[in-house]
Amino acid sequence: MRDVVVVGAGHNALVAACYLARDGLDVEVIESRDVVGGAVSTVERFPGYHMDVGSSAHIMVRHTGIDTDLRLDECGLEYQDLDPWGFAPFGDDALTFWGDLGRTCDNIARMCGDRDAEAYRAFVEDWGDRNERVFAAFQEPPTARHLGRHLWGIGRSTGLGGLDLSRQFLAPGDHLLDSTFVDERLKTALAWMGAQSGPPTHEVGTADLIGWSALLHRRPPGHPRGGSGMLSVALAERLRRLGGTVRLGDGATAIEVRGGRADAVRTGTDDRIPTRAVLAGCHVLTTLDLLGDAVPAAEQERLTRGMRVGNGIGMIVRLATRDLPRYPGGPGDGGEHRALQLLAPDRASLRRAYGEFTSGHPPTDPPALAMTFSAFDDTLAPPGRHNVSVWGQWHPYELAGGQSWDAIGQREGEKLVAAVDRAAPGFAGEVEAMHVQTPLDLERELGLWRGQVMHLEMGLDQMFTWRPAPQLAQYRGPVDGLYLTGASTHPGGGVFGASGRSAARAVLRDRRPRRWDPRRWGPR
Repeated sequence: MRDVVVVGAGHNALVAACYLARDGLDVEVIESRDVVGGAVSTVERFPGYHMDVGSSAHIMVRHTGIDTDLRLDECGLEYQDLDPWGFAPFGDDALTFWGDLGRTCDNIARMCGDRDAEAYRAFVEDWGDRNERVFAAFQEPPTARHLGRHLWGIGRSTGLGGLDLSRQFLAPGDHLLDSTFVDERLKTALAWMGAQSGPPTHEVGTADLIGWSALLHRRPPGHPRGGSGMLSVALAERLRRLGGTVRLGDGATAIEVRGGRADAVRTGTDDRIPTRAVLAGCHVLTTLDLLGDAVPAAEQERLTRGMRVGNGIGMIVRLATRDLPRYPGGPGDGGEHRALQLLAPDRASLRRAYGEFTSGHPPTDPPALAMTFSAFDDTLAPPGRHNVSVWGQWHPYELAGGQSWDAIGQREGEKLVAAVDRAAPGFAGEVEAMHVQTPLDLERELGLWRGQVMHLEMGLDQMFTWRPAPQLAQYRGPVDGLYLTGASTHPGGGVFGASGRSAARAVLRDRRPRRWDPRRWGPR
């Protein structure tokens, strides 16, 4: 009998498995795909092209200390800094965001004026301090005690009281931008970066999606050499060295419950794995499906009533190219190809795209985010060729007017190539092959319900103690012995790992309440 069976080999699940195995538990991870990592995996799409399947830029996990705590560098993980982290071209000029705040402000002053440069410096210092506290709260279960301890006094450095501060956090991101900056190009770049969490910045409660970018001046995003999936490969190797196992190509088909407690997992080969606990790293709705009749229909309805998966979020194309995008406003030193390339002409284009999304239509002129990691990682493409990813937001999973993604996917992928070509003329002619991942493809390949890469929408009503539901917010499932991790749980989507570490803590607290020692768990 296993101590813990982990369902799914996503990065949060692997983080949890490593911490459990490090504490001496017998852990087995089971995964239906033939690669580890879930949405943090890398595969060969075309000969010689190693392309990420889901997430590419690793932002939050680099602030957690998990990679250091688990010594993942010993297991093959090598992060390459994305610095500059942001590049936003506007015609023959561009805004570039480096980790170095002074250098960034100099660029803003040259392009937008001294007022906006000074305002940006103050914005980064203020919202960076706030988000250090928010980030600390993200790394522990969302209890009133933990949230209060980390968030108490937030904003004190700017003299804001509780009501003024809460009002500022609840404001639309666009209001924060309009009240802070003058130049529309700076506002557009920050709005498009903030929108990567999902909600558009004209919605209420999105101010901190703008403020979050301040942390990128304290630690830049990274991309693992060899592809995003190298994080997951390193976690799987660490698990193996700790005595745990990973079973690929044989995923869970049922979580069996006896006497009100999860006690076994049934796999696709009809193998039954007895276990003392189950940790589900898959989508929360998939977990409820795996439980079947063990949770009565009325209870399932009560649990899922407030869960909003939404209508997808976006799509991505993976391109094999002869050359990189060449932007007229580039700095000339190739720095733009290390950065996330924020391709949106103005905030009106973001609002138009979101408006079409809400009516069930793909955007006519999609804003895009381009990533060109082969510019500095020669493992991703054959010699003399490049590997370019282009993410487009907002593309609805459920289409209006009887359209189907299988019919229009190629057309919509070509729109994303055209979006890059508008900013970097001639780029479309460099594309040799294209792999399209529509919202439907993301669901099929990765089990992301309705193509929602965050599992559940990242609205304020689905964060902290409401994620995925108040009854499940402490990483414990609806039956004893069942635990939850992954993007469905606090703190949500993205490459983070904090959910995995917190879920492992929950397992160990319940298993060994008298032996629990939080000092063994490294930096937070």
